[in-house]
Amino acid sequence: MSRITVGQENASAIELYYEDLGAGSPVVLLSGYPFTGTSWEKQVPALIAAGHRVITIDRRGFGRSSRPSVGYDFDTLAADLDAVLAHLRLTDVRLVGFSMGTGEIIRYVGKYGVSRIAKVALLGTMGPFWLKTVDNPDGADASMFEGFQASMRADRPATLLNIVKNARNHDALGGTLVSDQAVNEAWSVAIAASPIAAVECIGAWKADFRADVPKITVPTLIVHAGETDRILPPEISSRRLAKLIPGVKLVEIEGAPHDILWTHAERVNEALVSFLH
Repeated sequence: MSRITVGQENASAIELYYEDLGAGSPVVLLSGYPFTGTSWEKQVPALIAAGHRVITIDRRGFGRSSRPSVGYDFDTLAADLDAVLAHLRLTDVRLVGFSMGTGEIIRYVGKYGVSRIAKVALLGTMGPFWLKTVDNPDGADASMFEGFQASMRADRPATLLNIVKNARNHDALGGTLVSDQAVNEAWSVAIAASPIAAVECIGAWKADFRADVPKITVPTLIVHAGETDRILPPEISSRRLAKLIPGVKLVEIEGAPHDILWTHAERVNEALVSFLH
């Protein structure tokens, strides 16, 4: 529907695609990896019906946005978000992110503050720091990220299919909450992303958000799957993050996979509509 230029690589503009629907208090939705604004298809109608203006954004390298070779770090992605908010002159914004999108929100707040922001909702959140270091002994070894990138370079289609299936616990929920057709559709979105973006975003997951989190001073909601989240188990992500944000509301959906937007949309929508009013 609309595009905004956020940079340039050689002779080509770097453009972000976004959709701007409905009327009312603005809600900006940031998708998880390796997906696009279409991943919010079960949330957008509910939010519009609740009286919100809803903006979805395709991250650079994904969906209908440009596919540059650079900019897949959280500082640049936060700058992209800031450019969209400024372009649309948005204030009193409800920022809602899923998975990687939560990292973009946390870094955005760390860099730009909350002057435009009314509330923040973090779904399937990345947590404060995922990399194992001396002062973060419970994190993941750097070799995990490097191995994941190597797998993506070696066989991107198969690796992305595994991500989609694990994000929805397809072996356990297939035929009930997840159809084969839904898996195929999600994979088709994922495989359409830039191969460079698919690899480089993995490296960005090592980002340290611990200095950004204290700057989240607006009302905050975290919604996460329980122990059955195979992508970001709550012990290393949502529960750790919740301890660092005063007054946060934490909702866990037991038995859910990581991709709660699809499999548990009714629970997610209920929590969002109640919180974002």
